Amino acid sequence: MSFFKQIQSALISVYDKSGLEEIIHLLAKQNVKLYSTGGTQRFIEDLGYKVTAVEDLSSYPAIFGGRVKTLHPKIFGAILYRRNNPADVEEARNFEIPDIDLVIVDLYPFEKTLASGAAEDEIIEKIDIGGISLIRAAAKNFSDVMIVPAMEYYAELLHVLKENNGFTKLETRKTFAQYAFQVSSHYDSAIYNYFAQNDAHKALRLSKNNVQNLRYGENPHQKGQFIGDLNELFEQIHGKPISYNNLLDVDAALQLISEFKETTCAILKHNNACGLASREALKDAYAAALEGDPVSAFGGVIVVNKVIDKPTAELMNQLFFEVLIAPGFDSDALSILIQKKNRILLLLKKIDIYQTSVKSALNGFLVQERDTKTEQIADLKCETAICPNEKEMEDLVFANIIVKHTKSNAIVLAKDKQLIASGAGETSRIDALKHAIDKAKHFKLDLSDAVMASDAFFPFADSVETAFKNGIKCVIQPGGSVRDQESIDFCNKHHMAMVFTGIRHFKH
Repeated sequence: MSFFKQIQSALISVYDKSGLEEIIHLLAKQNVKLYSTGGTQRFIEDLGYKVTAVEDLSSYPAIFGGRVKTLHPKIFGAILYRRNNPADVEEARNFEIPDIDLVIVDLYPFEKTLASGAAEDEIIEKIDIGGISLIRAAAKNFSDVMIVPAMEYYAELLHVLKENNGFTKLETRKTFAQYAFQVSSHYDSAIYNYFAQNDAHKALRLSKNNVQNLRYGENPHQKGQFIGDLNELFEQIHGKPISYNNLLDVDAALQLISEFKETTCAILKHNNACGLASREALKDAYAAALEGDPVSAFGGVIVVNKVIDKPTAELMNQLFFEVLIAPGFDSDALSILIQKKNRILLLLKKIDIYQTSVKSALNGFLVQERDTKTEQIADLKCETAICPNEKEMEDLVFANIIVKHTKSNAIVLAKDKQLIASGAGETSRIDALKHAIDKAKHFKLDLSDAVMASDAFFPFADSVETAFKNGIKCVIQPGGSVRDQESIDFCNKHHMAMVFTGIRHFKH
């Protein structure tokens, strides 16, 4: 049942005055009595309208440099008293507390101030006290009061005021109360995370306001959403709506490509690289990446770290793929790539990925730092009599980056900065290696002088034995097994080189 109430008075206290003018004009036209504070009061007066200062309502001045303006029983009583409760009505009459039917607030910009790198004193001053209290009070009393908690809701307020000629429905006020607690909880989460940023035992407080409904989740029978602002990272310039599974692959693709400075192309399927290569020319990097596994590349996600040119686009256009991510597209390349109407093209703006990973597990969450450690040549320790040469070292680092981003148990075989094959997500390390070798042979890729990378130590010497039998002479692994010496001894006996990183890269 719709319970209509007429807005006869409004308290307006906003930090940012943008978009407020049209609301003031409409409220004045509808004969709404206006109350306001400080800068907002002056803004309304400059528009030529009469407004009552909250100090006149409370008979108490703003104090402490404006820290205390609206925090007064007369103001909060005007918002919180229950109009259908005889005792509340009587108290309001006795204390000469008026009705406030509409509250409009735009909070101090705490997050923007924090992001600006401001000093702590300035950050603290941008913690809104009065505004957040007004929001909570008005939202709690939605039966009688309409709350507009941020400027992003101004357009919806204008629609309500115009459509109902200054009246509001109960269900509308309740919807705006929901907005209010969304704003207040997000605001408080940001403040808490600022204060707890160095606390190793801090509670989990995540808050994102942008919600994008997806076609479905991992499977058609599952609902799915993305919560966050994808527009900060990229612009979709072509194709069908992006899906849940697309986004998982895009996330994996961006984490992987961010590791490379050379011209590089990676092709991913189910979050794992099935092709990757670095070359001087982008078209050559794509061709070498595709060569690694042209079967798995079908329907995959492609990511590059250079602008797509026409020669590269012509090659890519021969393959069916779901998503292409690039920092730019030449116009003649774009005209080729948009020929497939469903093909998703993402223009990358920046790579900005959370440094904390959160997964739901059991009746709670698992939280960890992202694996941001990437070993360089200087970090590698040669454990064998023969050590890798400069070219082999470069391939070892290259392979180690890929295996870091591959589902465990993982083995990567690489050569000349090209992913030859990988074994991903196997339940044993030797099976991961055998799978990689079989795949390389299936696509007739030469394993002689290739290098092998493992995401974790070898529990037995069987992996280096199998690698040697297939022409692999160089190995990179974390080390740390009680049986490391068996692998080292085998390598020494067969003139293989092996380096340890000391860093495990499990990925589940």
